Amino acid sequence: MSNTPATASPAPPTPKDVRRTVGASVVGTVAEYYDFFIYGTASALAFNKVFFPEVDPTVGTLAAFSTYAVGFFARPLGGLVWGHIGDRVGRKKALVLTLLLTGLGTFAVGLLPTYEQIGMWAAVILVLVRLIQGFGVGGEQGGAVLLTAEAAPPGRRGFLASFVQLGSPAAYLIPTGLFALLTTQLSEEAFLSWGWRVPFLLSILVVAVGVFIRLRVNESETFQQAKEQQSAHQAAPLKLLARDHRRELLGGLFTKFVEAAVFPFYTVFLVTYAKEHGVDEGMVLNSVLIAIACELLAIPLLGRLTDKVGRKPVYLAAAVLNLVLVVPAFKAIETGDMAVIVALLIAGLALGHAGTYAPQASYFPELFPARARYSGVSVVWQFGSMIASGPFTVVAAALLIAGDGSFTWVAVYVTALILVSIVALYFMPETAPGRRGGVEYADWGRGQDTADASAATAAAPAARVTTHAGN
Repeated sequence: MSNTPATASPAPPTPKDVRRTVGASVVGTVAEYYDFFIYGTASALAFNKVFFPEVDPTVGTLAAFSTYAVGFFARPLGGLVWGHIGDRVGRKKALVLTLLLTGLGTFAVGLLPTYEQIGMWAAVILVLVRLIQGFGVGGEQGGAVLLTAEAAPPGRRGFLASFVQLGSPAAYLIPTGLFALLTTQLSEEAFLSWGWRVPFLLSILVVAVGVFIRLRVNESETFQQAKEQQSAHQAAPLKLLARDHRRELLGGLFTKFVEAAVFPFYTVFLVTYAKEHGVDEGMVLNSVLIAIACELLAIPLLGRLTDKVGRKPVYLAAAVLNLVLVVPAFKAIETGDMAVIVALLIAGLALGHAGTYAPQASYFPELFPARARYSGVSVVWQFGSMIASGPFTVVAAALLIAGDGSFTWVAVYVTALILVSIVALYFMPETAPGRRGGVEYADWGRGQDTADASAATAAAPAARVTTHAGN
């Protein structure tokens, strides 16, 4: 870490500033992830017939999920590029640009010609748009959580930063609700002809609101001070992370697996599994909507809990819950009983997923120093998502086909991803200031933290050895 003397500290954010930042981060994230999640639902319901009608329906679904996965493989590159921009130029500028990039890509999907009109070129164009979307989303979440986490008081950071995480489930809730309405109110012919386009075209309104709000938010005070302390001889953010924070990068990446895997498992793959077993997918989608609504209530509560008991205990307990629920999730779908499915999905999403998702908004930023924080969070977030979430629906669908409809190999796959995170969490440090005597794990970057951060830096080698041994 840099030993550059601290400059005068900017005035700390006022409560009004914090509220504005939280609101802007949430709305912007809703807009960005609306654009991304809308595609997953469309893949399950329409794209196999619209873009891949000449192949077996099961293979068509697999092909549609493959184009869904493409977006995840563009996200790490986006994370690297936007992370560097966010650390060197500013969090706010990066977030406005990523939102525009992703939103316009989604709107374009609603205008795409189909297979019947231009043949396989329709799928090629779809893949190119997905790459653009993934590149944009790659810089979104890291910046959004940083704006809020860096503005929040240390003792309430877990609670306030967790509000940013509402953007992802809310963004899933909106397009899923639209698709549920369209599939129930339109004939299959009308839905496949034009109905599937409606949620994509409406995204332009969501993006406009998101950009307007984000332009009104102030740049992070922490970033401003870190930028003032930059010198021409300082290492680039990624070089600094690779040199001094390899443990946090790799450990954080592995802890991401559980959350990145279980969300598409509960919200996308189980819908396909229901369809393959003759269970009404519309009923399963409605069950997902109910569970997501419960998750929106649970995330801030779990974020607050991380301020009280620490990030690790909440994260680890939720990871274990997800592990326990893997096989019951399949069994619940097979019953075809909506009450059973809703109960399982509430446990999986409002407790299991939310319990891993809420801590990330404060835990990942706290792992890295201010001048490389955007890059660190983006690398952890996007590479973890690429590995665990990107190929998930494709691999799970392929395993389902290979098992002649049996869920056994899919369950093994999900279990393996969750176990990786559980092991990684066991060896990772606790970062909540309230559980560390008020001392930040890494150099947080605000003037009022400088003395504590310097002390923490000096003691870091011994502290990390102790933490590792204690776990």
